[in-house]
Amino acid sequence: MKKALKIVAIVLAIAAAIAAIYVIVTKVIKKNQNTSEENYVSCSCEEEFASEAIA
Repeated sequence: MKKALKIVAIVLAIAAAIAAIYVIVTKVIKKNQNTSEENYVSCSCEEEFASEAIA
């Protein structure tokens, strides 16, 4: 019985570690996406430069 409890405890500890890593990674990804959107500058002349470079 003690062996089964140890196995269950180990599995739960591994699951908790994976969940913690998942939460941290998703927070970092969201933070990086927000900063890149804030620094984005739109320019309507991008298409003009592309067509001039091709010609």
